[in-house]
Amino acid sequence: MAKINYSWDDIDALTRQLAEQLRGQPIDAVMAITRGGMIPGCLISEMLDIRNVMTAAVMFYTAIEKTIDEPRFLQFPADPLLVGKRVLIVDDVWDSGKTAMAVRHRVVEAGGLPIVAVIHYKPTASRYPDSRPDFYAFETDAWIVYPWEPEEEEL
Repeated sequence: MAKINYSWDDIDALTRQLAEQLRGQPIDAVMAITRGGMIPGCLISEMLDIRNVMTAAVMFYTAIEKTIDEPRFLQFPADPLLVGKRVLIVDDVWDSGKTAMAVRHRVVEAGGLPIVAVIHYKPTASRYPDSRPDFYAFETDAWIVYPWEPEEEEL
């Protein structure tokens, strides 16, 4: 599998590209998915001048190599904040799609209208062949290393 190391300049360019796709969309709030979606979510909120920024913290694991099927929300806005709102859900990557789909579903349950945007979309890794992000900057199957991720130590 190819590995791509993105620089801050790369992320700036891709996020601007994503923001241009979103320009003109009716959006009431940005919901950044922790952790990878926080930086792109903040940048997009600045580029589109959206001041209502929320976070969703969700996980599907409890220990290394142990996964659970149901999402565990560690943090999520109260339902009344979402009712009738057009919520832009932002993450860095749609890999399996589990996280974005869980947050999308939770926004719908709360009465909100979700729009999902990611920097990278990996269609061959997605567990949802009939769903995809509403907006994405780049399609890839590569292993992505973002500039905010800690460097891996060589063994």
